[in-house]
Amino acid sequence: MNAHDTAPVPPPGCPAHGSNARVPLHGPEFAADPQAYYEYLRHYGAAAPVELAPGVEATLVTDYAAALQLLQDSGTFRKDARRWRAFNEGKVGPDSPVAPLLAYRPNCMFADGADHLRLRQAVTDSMARVDTRRLSRSTEQISGYLISQFAARGSADLLGDYAKQLPLFVFNELFGCPADIGDRVLFGISGMFDGVNADKAVEVLFQAVGELVALKRSKPGDDVTSWLMRHEAALSDEEMVHQLALLLGAGAEPLRNLIGNTLHRLLTHERYAREGGLIDEALDDTLWENPPMSNYAPHYPAADTELAGQHLQAGDLVLVSFAAANTGPALRASRQAGSNRAHLAWSAGPHACPSKEPARHITVTAIEHLLNELPDVELAVPEDSLTWRPGPFNRALATLPARFTPARTGRRTEPLSPVPGEEPETPAPARPAERGGMWSQFLNWLTR
Repeated sequence: MNAHDTAPVPPPGCPAHGSNARVPLHGPEFAADPQAYYEYLRHYGAAAPVELAPGVEATLVTDYAAALQLLQDSGTFRKDARRWRAFNEGKVGPDSPVAPLLAYRPNCMFADGADHLRLRQAVTDSMARVDTRRLSRSTEQISGYLISQFAARGSADLLGDYAKQLPLFVFNELFGCPADIGDRVLFGISGMFDGVNADKAVEVLFQAVGELVALKRSKPGDDVTSWLMRHEAALSDEEMVHQLALLLGAGAEPLRNLIGNTLHRLLTHERYAREGGLIDEALDDTLWENPPMSNYAPHYPAADTELAGQHLQAGDLVLVSFAAANTGPALRASRQAGSNRAHLAWSAGPHACPSKEPARHITVTAIEHLLNELPDVELAVPEDSLTWRPGPFNRALATLPARFTPARTGRRTEPLSPVPGEEPETPAPARPAERGGMWSQFLNWLTR
């Protein structure tokens, strides 16, 4: 694919113009101004040649109609990453920085056909059992704990101290993680996405989830892990581990970004402060203009095909740019017509996000509770000094420094969502090597 002769000069740091090079979606230049890149990419048509990491080539769909066609056509475009030709030919290695989010794993995200239907139904049915009141109570308790750690200081990094931690804690509770396992789940997910000793982090995460599955086989509870285990799909232990790792990992990172990006919007747009009570609207605006997963939904043509006039070979890696599709001409018109939730931030088709409603509920509850506890919170640095984490998939701030009047917060002593008809579970002591882990500290705080 070549740019049209009338294509504009690419954004700073983009070497594509005039050289037939692919447009890089990595590095600080792309992170600083992705919309400038998307505007440039639209001149290729509905899909454009991009580079996700050095040497990792892909086709990025930037047009809304073409994206919907791809997401809904599971016969032509498959999810099984074992079809990825460049990976199979050794052009992309398992040590590539994008491999952890693209390489095949036996979970519902990378499954097609009957396998996908079976695994997906087990996941959606189990997530549908999450009680909204319980979710609100858990989110408020966890929010209160996290705020108590920094409220007296009068300042905080709302990303590192709050938005990053809260989803991990909420998921630990929803999935029934006791102290020792929960500490290692937090360590594994954080390390996997932060890129700090990622191989070790993945190993720790999968070991911890394996122990959680073994624990729930012998002692099921009122939690997503146990519901998934008891589902009629009859998942094996290996299938359980991979679905849980997917739900924990793929759920926590986008939710962290959604909370952070929505807080960023609330703190940097005067209209929300002036009018008040607009958290839901700020959340929808964020999903339109700054979605937490900007480019993802990897697919592979089952055979040579065309998509919106672009030729694709079997096994090519094709991604959807939710951010570009949301802000393109077609969606702009739909939004102006009043369809505020027609965006693609939750994806679409058979692989659309199965946790959309819980994610919205957690985000709104977490932000409401924060603003109620710290009503005068404001950005502590100029907006243009904020930096965004580089990478092709996420849209996420590196930090979100804030200041507020120092506050004293109350301590909640009631147990976390007790299971009806069961004795309250005493948290297992952390192993010596893991003593003082974040989840253990939270459980201890609840019972002081």
